[in-house]
Amino acid sequence: MSIDDLLPTALDLKKKIALEEAAKAEAEMRKRAEAEAEKKALIEQFSKPSGVSEEEGIRRGAAIIQRAAKNGLTEVQVYRFPNQLCTDRGRAINQMEPGWETTLTGVPKEIYQLWHKHFRPRGYRLRVQIIDFPGGMPGDVAMTLTWE
Repeated sequence: MSIDDLLPTALDLKKKIALEEAAKAEAEMRKRAEAEAEKKALIEQFSKPSGVSEEEGIRRGAAIIQRAAKNGLTEVQVYRFPNQLCTDRGRAINQMEPGWETTLTGVPKEIYQLWHKHFRPRGYRLRVQIIDFPGGMPGDVAMTLTWE
């Protein structure tokens, strides 16, 4: 065995490290792109009507309420969604502006309408708020049903 086999040159070692770092960076970029594509597909799916009937929505809501009440709770988060499902990316919700509900689209809009028509008249309240602020900007929105 020669010294060249045992001890690579500093330049060869730098090249090897650079190639490994480039491969890691490429894998990370691929992973991020896949996650972003998955998130985009979910947002697309949730921005469309769910296909759940009003009766089934009431049934699901009642089951959630019963389960929470059985555990001694007086509120339960019924839905969490990215602010991209609001036409203003959650600005009106964050500012608690009158008419914020008109910014909802897709599934969140259906949930709001179901609450307004069936749950509200029975004394349930719906709290809608931004629940995280990544990078200081509004992030996900939570819809919480309360009955205290």
